Amino acid sequence: LKLEEGGEEGTDVDPWDVKGKVDYGKLIKKFGCQAISDEQVERIERVTSMKAHHFLKRKTFFAHRDLDQILQAHEKGEPFYLYTGRGPSSEALHLGHLVPFMFTKYLQDAFKVPLVIQLTDDEKVLWRSLGIEEAKRLARENAKDIIACGFDINRTFMFSDFEYVGGKFYENINSIQRCVTLNQARGIFGFKGEDNIGKVAFPAIQASPALPDTFPHIFGSNKKVRCLIPCAIDQDPYFRMTRDVVPRLGYHKPALIESVFFPALQGDSGKMSASDPNSSIFVTDTRKMIKNKINKYAFSGGQDTLEEQREKGANLDVDVPWKYLNFFMEDEEKLKEIGEKYSSGQMLTGEIKAILIDVLADMVERHQKARAMVTDEIVDAFLAKRPLAF
Repeated sequence: LKLEEGGEEGTDVDPWDVKGKVDYGKLIKKFGCQAISDEQVERIERVTSMKAHHFLKRKTFFAHRDLDQILQAHEKGEPFYLYTGRGPSSEALHLGHLVPFMFTKYLQDAFKVPLVIQLTDDEKVLWRSLGIEEAKRLARENAKDIIACGFDINRTFMFSDFEYVGGKFYENINSIQRCVTLNQARGIFGFKGEDNIGKVAFPAIQASPALPDTFPHIFGSNKKVRCLIPCAIDQDPYFRMTRDVVPRLGYHKPALIESVFFPALQGDSGKMSASDPNSSIFVTDTRKMIKNKINKYAFSGGQDTLEEQREKGANLDVDVPWKYLNFFMEDEEKLKEIGEKYSSGQMLTGEIKAILIDVLADMVERHQKARAMVTDEIVDAFLAKRPLAF
Protein backbone atom coordinates (compact mmCIF):
# COMPACT_ATOMS: atom_id res chain seq x y z
CA LEU A 1 0.00 0.00 0.00
CA LYS A 2 1.50 3.30 -1.10
CA LEU A 3 0.69 6.34 1.04
CA GLU A 4 -0.31 8.95 -1.44
CA GLU A 5 -3.00 11.60 -1.09
CA GLY A 6 -0.89 13.84 1.10
CA GLY A 7 1.17 11.04 2.66
CA GLU A 8 4.96 10.97 2.69
CA GLU A 9 6.36 10.75 -0.81
CA GLY A 10 7.75 7.31 -1.60
CA THR A 11 6.29 5.63 1.50
CA ASP A 12 5.39 2.01 0.79
CA VAL A 13 3.93 -0.35 3.42
CA ASP A 14 3.04 -4.00 2.86
CA PRO A 15 3.35 -7.19 4.96
CA TRP A 16 6.85 -7.90 3.58
CA ASP A 17 8.53 -4.50 3.35
CA VAL A 18 8.37 -0.92 4.60
CA LYS A 19 10.05 1.86 2.65
CA GLY A 20 10.15 5.56 3.41
CA LYS A 21 9.14 7.63 6.42
CA VAL A 22 5.79 6.51 7.80
CA ASP A 23 3.07 8.92 8.90
CA TYR A 24 1.13 6.70 11.30
CA GLY A 25 -1.86 9.03 11.47
CA LYS A 26 -2.31 8.76 7.71
CA LEU A 27 -1.59 5.03 7.78
CA ILE A 28 -4.39 4.18 10.22
CA LYS A 29 -6.80 6.29 8.15
CA LYS A 30 -5.74 4.41 5.02
CA PHE A 31 -6.05 1.03 6.75
CA GLY A 32 -9.28 1.96 8.53
CA CYS A 33 -8.23 1.03 12.07
CA GLN A 34 -8.45 3.27 15.15
CA ALA A 35 -5.94 4.88 17.49
CA ILE A 36 -5.76 3.43 21.01
CA SER A 37 -7.07 6.03 23.46
CA ASP A 38 -5.85 6.83 26.97
CA GLU A 39 -9.26 5.68 28.21
CA GLN A 40 -8.72 2.25 26.65
CA VAL A 41 -5.30 1.97 28.30
CA GLU A 42 -6.91 2.82 31.65
CA ARG A 43 -9.62 0.24 30.99
CA ILE A 44 -6.98 -2.44 30.32
CA GLU A 45 -5.39 -1.60 33.68
CA ARG A 46 -8.78 -1.77 35.35
CA VAL A 47 -9.89 -5.13 33.93
CA THR A 48 -6.49 -6.81 34.43
CA SER A 49 -5.59 -5.20 37.78
CA MET A 50 -2.12 -4.74 36.29
CA LYS A 51 -0.15 -1.66 35.35
CA ALA A 52 -0.26 -1.12 31.58
CA HIS A 53 2.87 -2.05 29.65
CA HIS A 54 5.00 0.94 28.68
CA PHE A 55 4.43 -0.03 25.03
CA LEU A 56 0.81 1.01 25.57
CA LYS A 57 1.55 4.15 27.55
CA ARG A 58 4.12 5.35 25.00
CA LYS A 59 1.94 4.45 21.99
CA THR A 60 4.35 1.83 20.69
CA PHE A 61 1.19 -0.23 20.32
CA PHE A 62 -0.98 2.57 19.05
CA ALA A 63 -3.78 1.22 16.85
CA HIS A 64 -6.50 -1.39 17.13
CA ARG A 65 -9.52 -3.07 15.65
CA ASP A 66 -12.35 -4.07 18.03
CA LEU A 67 -10.23 -3.89 21.19
CA ASP A 68 -13.29 -2.79 23.16
CA GLN A 69 -15.10 -6.00 22.21
CA ILE A 70 -12.26 -8.06 23.67
CA LEU A 71 -12.27 -6.02 26.89
CA GLN A 72 -16.05 -6.29 27.14
CA ALA A 73 -15.90 -10.05 26.65
CA HIS A 74 -13.21 -10.34 29.32
CA GLU A 75 -15.30 -8.27 31.75
CA LYS A 76 -18.21 -10.69 31.18
CA GLY A 77 -15.97 -13.67 31.87
CA GLU A 78 -16.06 -14.83 28.24
CA PRO A 79 -12.82 -16.48 27.02
CA PHE A 80 -10.54 -15.17 24.31
CA TYR A 81 -7.13 -16.17 23.04
CA LEU A 82 -4.04 -14.47 21.65
CA TYR A 83 -2.53 -15.21 18.26
CA THR A 84 0.80 -13.95 16.96
CA GLY A 85 3.56 -15.35 14.79
CA ARG A 86 6.98 -15.23 13.23
CA GLY A 87 8.28 -15.80 9.71
CA PRO A 88 11.62 -17.58 10.27
CA SER A 89 13.87 -16.01 7.66
CA SER A 90 17.05 -15.65 9.76
CA GLU A 91 19.06 -17.63 12.29
CA ALA A 92 18.45 -15.13 15.07
CA LEU A 93 15.84 -12.53 15.91
CA HIS A 94 16.65 -8.84 15.94
CA LEU A 95 15.25 -6.40 18.48
CA GLY A 96 12.37 -5.44 16.20
CA HIS A 97 11.24 -9.07 16.17
CA LEU A 98 11.28 -9.17 19.98
CA VAL A 99 8.86 -6.25 20.39
CA PRO A 100 5.60 -8.09 19.57
CA PHE A 101 6.65 -11.07 21.67
CA MET A 102 7.52 -8.91 24.67
CA PHE A 103 4.10 -7.28 24.41
CA THR A 104 2.31 -10.59 23.84
CA LYS A 105 3.91 -12.00 27.00
CA TYR A 106 2.53 -9.00 28.92
CA LEU A 107 -0.95 -9.64 27.47
CA GLN A 108 -0.77 -13.34 28.38
CA ASP A 109 0.31 -12.50 31.94
CA ALA A 110 -2.29 -9.74 32.31
CA PHE A 111 -5.32 -11.56 30.90
CA LYS A 112 -4.24 -15.16 31.72
CA VAL A 113 -5.40 -16.47 28.35
CA PRO A 114 -4.20 -19.09 25.85
CA LEU A 115 -1.73 -18.09 23.15
CA VAL A 116 -1.05 -19.66 19.75
CA ILE A 117 2.18 -18.78 17.90
CA GLN A 118 2.43 -19.54 14.20
CA LEU A 119 5.86 -20.20 12.65
CA THR A 120 5.34 -19.54 8.94
CA ASP A 121 8.20 -21.63 7.61
CA ASP A 122 6.15 -22.26 4.45
CA GLU A 123 5.88 -18.51 3.80
CA LYS A 124 9.66 -18.10 3.77
CA VAL A 125 10.05 -20.85 1.19
CA LEU A 126 7.63 -18.97 -1.06
CA TRP A 127 9.05 -15.46 -0.51
CA ARG A 128 12.73 -15.98 0.30
CA SER A 129 13.50 -19.06 -1.82
CA LEU A 130 14.69 -20.97 1.25
CA GLY A 131 14.82 -24.73 1.02
CA ILE A 132 12.09 -26.51 2.97
CA GLU A 133 14.47 -28.21 5.41
CA GLU A 134 16.33 -24.94 6.05
CA ALA A 135 13.05 -23.11 6.71
CA LYS A 136 12.03 -25.82 9.18
CA ARG A 137 15.43 -25.61 10.90
CA LEU A 138 15.19 -21.82 11.22
CA ALA A 139 11.68 -22.18 12.65
CA ARG A 140 13.03 -24.30 15.50
CA GLU A 141 15.93 -21.91 16.11
CA ASN A 142 13.53 -18.94 16.21
CA ALA A 143 11.22 -20.92 18.50
CA LYS A 144 14.01 -21.01 21.10
CA ASP A 145 14.27 -17.20 21.03
CA ILE A 146 10.49 -16.87 21.34
CA ILE A 147 10.31 -19.31 24.26
CA ALA A 148 13.14 -17.36 25.94
CA CYS A 149 10.75 -14.40 26.21
CA GLY A 150 9.14 -16.25 29.09
CA PHE A 151 5.81 -17.58 27.81
CA ASP A 152 3.72 -19.83 30.06
CA ILE A 153 3.96 -23.35 28.62
CA ASN A 154 0.59 -24.24 30.16
CA ARG A 155 -1.06 -21.50 28.10
CA THR A 156 1.06 -21.52 24.92
CA PHE A 157 0.90 -23.65 21.77
CA MET A 158 3.48 -23.00 19.08
CA PHE A 159 3.26 -24.61 15.66
CA SER A 160 5.13 -24.82 12.37
CA ASP A 161 2.93 -24.63 9.29
CA PHE A 162 4.81 -27.48 7.62
CA GLU A 163 4.13 -29.69 10.64
CA TYR A 164 0.61 -28.58 11.64
CA VAL A 165 -1.33 -27.88 8.42
CA GLY A 166 -3.97 -30.60 8.04
CA GLY A 167 -7.25 -31.60 9.64
CA LYS A 168 -9.41 -28.71 10.79
CA PHE A 169 -6.63 -26.20 10.08
CA TYR A 170 -6.63 -27.15 6.41
CA GLU A 171 -10.43 -27.19 6.30
CA ASN A 172 -10.47 -23.60 7.57
CA ILE A 173 -7.74 -22.60 5.09
CA ASN A 174 -9.83 -24.07 2.29
CA SER A 175 -13.01 -22.29 3.47
CA ILE A 176 -11.23 -18.92 3.55
CA GLN A 177 -9.59 -19.45 0.16
CA ARG A 178 -13.00 -20.12 -1.38
CA CYS A 179 -14.28 -16.76 -0.08
CA VAL A 180 -11.50 -14.57 -1.54
CA THR A 181 -11.23 -13.92 -5.27
CA LEU A 182 -7.96 -13.45 -7.12
CA ASN A 183 -8.93 -9.84 -7.81
CA GLN A 184 -9.47 -9.23 -4.09
CA ALA A 185 -6.10 -10.82 -3.24
CA ARG A 186 -4.37 -8.64 -5.82
CA GLY A 187 -6.10 -5.54 -4.47
CA ILE A 188 -5.15 -6.30 -0.85
CA PHE A 189 -1.62 -7.65 -1.30
CA GLY A 190 -0.47 -6.27 -4.65
CA PHE A 191 0.26 -9.68 -6.18
CA LYS A 192 1.58 -9.58 -9.74
CA GLY A 193 1.43 -12.01 -12.65
CA GLU A 194 4.99 -13.20 -12.05
CA ASP A 195 4.34 -14.14 -8.38
CA ASN A 196 4.17 -17.86 -7.69
CA ILE A 197 0.70 -19.24 -6.94
CA GLY A 198 1.80 -20.24 -3.44
CA LYS A 199 1.99 -16.56 -2.48
CA VAL A 200 -1.59 -16.01 -3.61
CA ALA A 201 -2.79 -18.98 -1.54
CA PHE A 202 -0.74 -18.15 1.56
CA PRO A 203 -2.87 -15.37 3.18
CA ALA A 204 -5.54 -17.94 4.10
CA ILE A 205 -2.87 -19.89 6.02
CA GLN A 206 -2.04 -16.82 8.11
CA ALA A 207 -5.76 -16.06 8.53
CA SER A 208 -6.86 -19.48 9.78
CA PRO A 209 -5.28 -19.37 13.28
CA ALA A 210 -7.72 -16.51 14.02
CA LEU A 211 -10.46 -19.17 13.92
CA PRO A 212 -10.58 -21.02 17.27
CA ASP A 213 -11.55 -24.44 15.92
CA THR A 214 -8.29 -24.46 13.94
CA PHE A 215 -7.06 -25.75 17.34
CA PRO A 216 -9.51 -28.55 18.31
CA HIS A 217 -7.12 -29.78 21.01
CA ILE A 218 -7.60 -26.40 22.75
CA PHE A 219 -11.09 -25.16 21.83
CA GLY A 220 -12.83 -28.25 20.46
CA SER A 221 -15.44 -27.25 17.87
CA ASN A 222 -16.25 -23.90 19.52
CA LYS A 223 -16.45 -21.21 16.81
CA LYS A 224 -17.30 -18.36 19.18
CA VAL A 225 -14.07 -17.88 21.17
CA ARG A 226 -12.74 -14.41 20.32
CA CYS A 227 -9.19 -13.83 19.11
CA LEU A 228 -6.84 -10.87 19.76
CA ILE A 229 -3.84 -10.49 17.46
CA PRO A 230 -0.83 -8.37 18.59
CA CYS A 231 1.28 -7.48 15.54
CA ALA A 232 3.06 -4.67 13.71
CA ILE A 233 0.71 -2.61 11.58
CA ASP A 234 2.20 -3.89 8.32
CA GLN A 235 0.39 -7.19 8.99
CA ASP A 236 -3.00 -5.44 8.96
CA PRO A 237 -3.84 -6.38 5.32
CA TYR A 238 -3.89 -10.10 6.22
CA PHE A 239 -6.43 -9.52 8.93
CA ARG A 240 -8.53 -7.01 7.04
CA MET A 241 -9.08 -9.88 4.62
CA THR A 242 -9.74 -12.26 7.53
CA ARG A 243 -12.25 -9.91 9.15
CA ASP A 244 -14.12 -9.58 5.86
CA VAL A 245 -14.42 -13.34 5.39
CA VAL A 246 -14.90 -15.04 8.75
CA PRO A 247 -18.36 -13.69 9.73
CA ARG A 248 -19.65 -15.49 6.62
CA LEU A 249 -18.21 -18.70 8.08
CA GLY A 250 -19.81 -18.23 11.52
CA TYR A 251 -16.92 -16.73 13.50
CA HIS A 252 -16.27 -13.45 15.32
CA LYS A 253 -14.00 -11.02 13.54
CA PRO A 254 -10.51 -11.18 15.12
CA ALA A 255 -9.49 -8.08 17.05
CA LEU A 256 -6.07 -6.51 16.50
CA ILE A 257 -3.68 -4.42 18.58
CA GLU A 258 -0.97 -2.98 16.35
CA SER A 259 2.47 -1.46 16.83
CA VAL A 260 4.65 1.06 15.08
CA PHE A 261 7.71 -0.24 13.26
CA PHE A 262 11.01 -0.65 15.02
CA PRO A 263 13.33 1.67 13.10
CA ALA A 264 16.57 0.66 11.48
CA LEU A 265 19.74 2.02 13.06
CA GLN A 266 20.11 4.38 10.10
CA GLY A 267 16.79 6.06 10.86
CA ASP A 268 13.24 6.34 9.67
CA SER A 269 13.70 5.01 6.16
CA GLY A 270 11.76 1.90 7.12
CA LYS A 271 11.89 -0.91 9.68
CA MET A 272 14.84 -2.90 10.98
CA SER A 273 15.73 -5.72 8.60
CA ALA A 274 17.30 -9.10 9.32
CA SER A 275 18.81 -9.10 5.83
CA ASP A 276 20.99 -6.05 6.61
CA PRO A 277 23.17 -6.80 9.66
CA ASN A 278 24.26 -3.17 9.95
CA SER A 279 20.64 -2.00 10.25
CA SER A 280 19.91 -4.35 13.14
CA ILE A 281 20.83 -5.35 16.67
CA PHE A 282 20.48 -9.13 16.93
CA VAL A 283 19.83 -11.14 20.08
CA THR A 284 23.08 -12.98 19.34
CA ASP A 285 25.19 -9.79 19.33
CA THR A 286 27.88 -9.33 21.97
CA ARG A 287 28.17 -6.19 24.09
CA LYS A 288 31.10 -5.11 21.92
CA MET A 289 29.11 -5.61 18.71
CA ILE A 290 26.18 -3.63 20.12
CA LYS A 291 28.53 -0.82 21.15
CA ASN A 292 30.13 -0.69 17.70
CA LYS A 293 26.79 -0.73 15.86
CA ILE A 294 25.24 2.00 18.02
CA ASN A 295 28.31 4.25 17.85
CA LYS A 296 28.89 3.73 14.13
CA TYR A 297 25.41 3.40 12.62
CA ALA A 298 22.73 4.80 14.98
CA PHE A 299 21.39 7.96 13.33
CA SER A 300 21.72 10.98 15.60
CA GLY A 301 19.42 13.96 15.91
CA GLY A 302 22.20 15.81 17.71
CA GLN A 303 23.88 18.85 16.20
CA ASP A 304 27.08 18.77 14.14
CA THR A 305 29.28 20.53 16.69
CA LEU A 306 29.53 20.63 20.47
CA GLU A 307 28.69 24.33 20.47
CA GLU A 308 25.56 23.85 18.36
CA GLN A 309 24.40 20.91 20.49
CA ARG A 310 24.78 22.99 23.67
CA GLU A 311 22.90 25.85 22.04
CA LYS A 312 20.10 24.07 20.13
CA GLY A 313 19.85 20.59 21.62
CA ALA A 314 18.97 17.40 19.73
CA ASN A 315 16.02 16.77 17.45
CA LEU A 316 14.30 13.86 19.23
CA ASP A 317 11.94 13.26 16.31
CA VAL A 318 14.73 11.75 14.20
CA ASP A 319 17.19 10.53 16.85
CA VAL A 320 17.47 6.73 16.81
CA PRO A 321 19.08 6.28 20.27
CA TRP A 322 16.18 8.25 21.77
CA LYS A 323 13.65 6.14 19.84
CA TYR A 324 15.29 2.91 21.01
CA LEU A 325 15.26 4.06 24.63
CA ASN A 326 11.52 4.67 24.28
CA PHE A 327 11.14 1.00 23.36
CA PHE A 328 13.38 -0.53 25.99
CA MET A 329 13.96 1.79 28.96
CA GLU A 330 11.13 1.05 31.39
CA ASP A 331 11.92 3.82 33.93
CA GLU A 332 9.57 6.67 32.99
CA GLU A 333 11.26 9.32 35.12
CA LYS A 334 14.74 8.50 33.90
CA LEU A 335 13.56 8.50 30.27
CA LYS A 336 11.87 11.87 30.72
CA GLU A 337 15.03 13.32 32.26
CA ILE A 338 17.17 12.04 29.37
CA GLY A 339 14.76 13.53 26.82
CA GLU A 340 14.77 16.92 28.52
CA LYS A 341 18.55 17.04 28.85
CA TYR A 342 19.28 15.80 25.35
CA SER A 343 16.77 18.07 23.61
CA SER A 344 17.96 21.12 25.56
CA GLY A 345 21.67 20.56 24.90
CA GLN A 346 22.66 19.49 28.42
CA MET A 347 23.39 15.99 27.13
CA LEU A 348 25.56 15.05 24.13
CA THR A 349 25.05 12.37 21.50
CA GLY A 350 27.86 10.24 22.91
CA GLU A 351 26.21 10.28 26.33
CA ILE A 352 22.79 9.08 25.15
CA LYS A 353 24.46 6.42 23.00
CA ALA A 354 26.40 5.17 26.04
CA ILE A 355 23.14 4.90 28.03
CA LEU A 356 21.48 3.01 25.18
CA ILE A 357 24.42 0.63 24.78
CA ASP A 358 24.10 -0.40 28.45
CA VAL A 359 20.30 -0.83 28.22
CA LEU A 360 20.48 -2.96 25.06
CA ALA A 361 23.52 -5.00 26.05
CA ASP A 362 22.00 -5.85 29.45
CA MET A 363 18.71 -6.85 27.81
CA VAL A 364 20.39 -8.96 25.12
CA GLU A 365 22.60 -10.70 27.68
CA ARG A 366 19.51 -11.58 29.78
CA HIS A 367 17.87 -12.97 26.65
CA GLN A 368 20.94 -15.03 25.76
CA LYS A 369 20.99 -16.59 29.24
CA ALA A 370 17.28 -17.45 28.97
CA ARG A 371 17.73 -18.90 25.48
CA ALA A 372 20.64 -21.07 26.60
CA MET A 373 18.19 -22.81 28.95
CA VAL A 374 15.80 -23.73 26.11
CA THR A 375 16.53 -27.33 25.08
CA ASP A 376 15.15 -29.24 22.09
CA GLU A 377 12.91 -31.08 24.54
CA ILE A 378 11.41 -27.77 25.70
CA VAL A 379 10.80 -26.76 22.08
CA ASP A 380 9.07 -30.09 21.48
CA ALA A 381 6.89 -29.49 24.56
CA PHE A 382 5.71 -26.11 23.24
CA LEU A 383 5.03 -27.67 19.81
CA ALA A 384 3.09 -30.62 21.22
CA LYS A 385 -0.68 -30.69 20.58
CA ARG A 386 -2.31 -30.62 24.01
CA PRO A 387 -5.07 -28.83 25.96
CA LEU A 388 -4.19 -25.39 27.34
CA ALA A 389 -5.34 -23.70 30.56
CA PHE A 390 -8.05 -21.08 30.07
